[in-house]
Amino acid sequence: MNLRCLAATLLPVLTLTAGCATSAASQLTANELKPQQQAVASVLNDWHLAAAEADATRYFGHFTADAVFIGTDATERWDLAAFRAFAMPYFERGKAWTYSATGRHVMLSPSGRSAWFDEQLHNAKYGQVRGSGVLLYQAGRWRIAHYVMSFPIPNKVAAKVIELAQSPSAVMP
Repeated sequence: MNLRCLAATLLPVLTLTAGCATSAASQLTANELKPQQQAVASVLNDWHLAAAEADATRYFGHFTADAVFIGTDATERWDLAAFRAFAMPYFERGKAWTYSATGRHVMLSPSGRSAWFDEQLHNAKYGQVRGSGVLLYQAGRWRIAHYVMSFPIPNKVAAKVIELAQSPSAVMP
């Protein structure tokens, strides 16, 4: 095999190996993973607590500037400014809403700069609800970039709930 063929054969392998070494160095170790997951959970816990305490500054301070909040109604997809406008009257009354986490799963990207989660929540009015979303690590702290709240519907009653939600009396877009 001549030198040119050897170089053509080995160059992609060496490039791939170097790329893997670089990405492995930027990945979290097992020891770093759990504290980062706990940090994300702490942000979510404080975010929920800030709503329960009607602390709008703290609550909205947990979002990225370009965050999106998706509520339970089909019409509820808000950028941060629209969500703040919707929510501020609740905060100004001295009590926004209370959701308590009863379970949560947090996953991290290999770089440790983004996280996604799903959580089970309890609310006095709605009972069990779910939340899921994405957080980004920005300027030394975790911030919520995307949040989705949903109502879990048992499969046994899903058809009836969908029928009701799609009825003319329901408010849909």
